[in-house]
Amino acid sequence: MAVRIRMSMHGKRHQKIFHLVAANQRARRDGKPIELLGVYNPHLKPGETQKTIEWSTQRIRYWLNVGAIPSKSAERLLQLGGLLSSPATSSAAAAGPAPSSSPETGAAPSQPTA
Repeated sequence: MAVRIRMSMHGKRHQKIFHLVAANQRARRDGKPIELLGVYNPHLKPGETQKTIEWSTQRIRYWLNVGAIPSKSAERLLQLGGLLSSPATSSAAAAGPAPSSSPETGAAPSQPTA
């Protein structure tokens, strides 16, 4: 079963909150998750200047170590929170190893000596 860390949308229209969840990647967006990892409320209350997110860093690290893949929006939040490395290193790791610059296998043409 492939697990994703992604956002699940809840709340009334124009007052949405998002749950950060670990879920089966084939499950519906708002379907039952495997585990609730955090809550993100993007709306500012009067007098507040910063948006906050409440999450369990231990459980997020556990799911990442087990092989869960974060969605793009979840990855961006995790990078802002310092739980993931920068996007350049994570996308390079996802792309696979870089092609080697070593010569092709087989016999190299020899230079005739006169």
